[in-house]
Amino acid sequence: MNIAIPTEAKQMQSIVEKVRAGERLNREDGVFLYHTDDLLTIGQLANEVNLQKNGRKVYFIENMSLYFTNVCEAHCAFCNFRKDQGQDGSYTLSGEEMIAYVEQHIHPDVREFHIVGGHNPHVPFQYYVDSLKALHERFPEVALKAYTAAEIDFFSRISGLNYREVIQELMKVGLVSLTGGGAEILSDEYRKKMKVDKADVSQYLEVHRTAHDLGLRTHTTMLYGSVEKKEDRIDHMLQIRELQDETNGFQVFIPLSMQPISPKASIRRRNSAFDDLKAIAISRLMLDNIKHIKAYFINIGTQLTQVALTMGASDVHGTMVKERISHAAGALTPEGITREDLIWLIKGAGRIPVERDTFYNEVKVYE
Repeated sequence: MNIAIPTEAKQMQSIVEKVRAGERLNREDGVFLYHTDDLLTIGQLANEVNLQKNGRKVYFIENMSLYFTNVCEAHCAFCNFRKDQGQDGSYTLSGEEMIAYVEQHIHPDVREFHIVGGHNPHVPFQYYVDSLKALHERFPEVALKAYTAAEIDFFSRISGLNYREVIQELMKVGLVSLTGGGAEILSDEYRKKMKVDKADVSQYLEVHRTAHDLGLRTHTTMLYGSVEKKEDRIDHMLQIRELQDETNGFQVFIPLSMQPISPKASIRRRNSAFDDLKAIAISRLMLDNIKHIKAYFINIGTQLTQVALTMGASDVHGTMVKERISHAAGALTPEGITREDLIWLIKGAGRIPVERDTFYNEVKVYE
């Protein structure tokens, strides 16, 4: 007797076989994964891939988020962090003011400053250089992971320097890595709809290409859950994968769950847990040439982060003292988390916590 196997089951089986054989998934595979509701199979497969790459280790870092200015010339539709010059709540800190803030909040184990902010056209490029210089001179032992590709493009426009020259000037004063923000969805159609009033797709990729050529290892993100199609998410991943094939400069891919404008927004205005887990798992399956996929607890919460560790994630970011951007947009999660809680969170998922530095060198393994 012949048993008919539904087409969807056949396609899923084909993907399972490709992944287990070490074959690269294509666009059609990725789109299928986004349209099937078989989350358990996707998650199991992503877990297998992650265990091959990273074993049971899950990484975190002791870091601080710093924001020198929230004044921004861009008016991106999804952003509730930005302010106009002179608007209530707007600010632009000097290096001395930031040092005073850091001295008030830092603790001895902080290894990294995560620095992003607005595109403030009322100060020169030298302001952004001097900001890093002041921090590096006062805290030379703390790594400076600073600025997004969109900020680098902005610096290029206001300074007249090309991307290489901008990054080199920042490296002279201590820059060691770029943050991953500014990618949003790498689709010109999406960026037009969402008024992404900053670096376009080609510029975002070119900044990271240039940084990689200069020896920097960088991060990259995907902000999902608004007007984009599922196909746009896969196309985003494929463009990142293609650049990684070329440069091998990305350390980690970070799916960011879009936050509503208001913390009081209903659950219908937020991404579902189902979609958040899919984003993690499909990222792990599509991005075969990037070692780490991050579960960003600031966006998806600590408990869902634990589940994500069994669905392809190998990084939970860090202690994140005083995160502001996602919280300005309505995130309900803590603004930071203690080392002890991160370790508990990772162990609670049956994994091995590993404290790392900016470059994923292991600092301490908590067996």
